[in-house]
Amino acid sequence: MTVKSKRGRRRYVVFSVPAGLTREDLIHGLPGGKRFNVIQCAEGMAIVRCSPEEIGECETAVRNASSAAEIVTVSGTLKTLRDRYPVLKRNAPPKPSAKKTPKQV
Repeated sequence: MTVKSKRGRRRYVVFSVPAGLTREDLIHGLPGGKRFNVIQCAEGMAIVRCSPEEIGECETAVRNASSAAEIVTVSGTLKTLRDRYPVLKRNAPPKPSAKKTPKQV
């Protein structure tokens, strides 16, 4: 498990965005390179990951990409957000498979 003091804490910010906005459109509209990571964008909602200190800057960046965007909520885990908002759970990207390699004899 990664120590949070090394990689830093993360916050997931949910935005209400126009229904036609795609994840790629939002990524290309965000300034700042890799500071803000668009996790998911579908059916008028988007999740963007940032550090706790950059939530205000994240909001400004997303509003620059889409002027109609507004913060809905902020959370420390994706699971909480997806449990709270069914549209985010329905459109979640598939989990990577946890395929184990067979033991060598």
